[in-house]
Amino acid sequence: MVILFDQDNLPEDIFKVIFATEQQEVVGKLLIRYMQQQGGQIGKTEMGVFAQKLHDGEMVVREQARGPFGKEEKLSYNKRQFYDRILTPMRGMGLIDYDLYKKMYRLSDKFNKMMMRIGLMWLREMEKK
Repeated sequence: MVILFDQDNLPEDIFKVIFATEQQEVVGKLLIRYMQQQGGQIGKTEMGVFAQKLHDGEMVVREQARGPFGKEEKLSYNKRQFYDRILTPMRGMGLIDYDLYKKMYRLSDKFNKMMMRIGLMWLREMEKK
């Protein structure tokens, strides 16, 4: 996945940097929040249930409001697109890790480590004569 950003207009939200559309941002945030609520990791079956709820339009999103009540809205997102456009890129970038033996998805800090590695690669390139 390619991340393009403008250093002068860098958004505060990481999901706005990573994903191309607003709907992808919302689904990515939902997935991360769901995983955080489950202790930072979920099983393959739980991921499938999450994707199926999105596909069936059963996922409820609560928008932030100024008052104590937020507006609830049901979200629908195609299951195949969830895997292709949300989960697979997040795994590829190192935001989410998958343990093949335990069949568990877990939140990962590999993205941060890779960004630092890319920065060091750039510094080495600048030092070349």
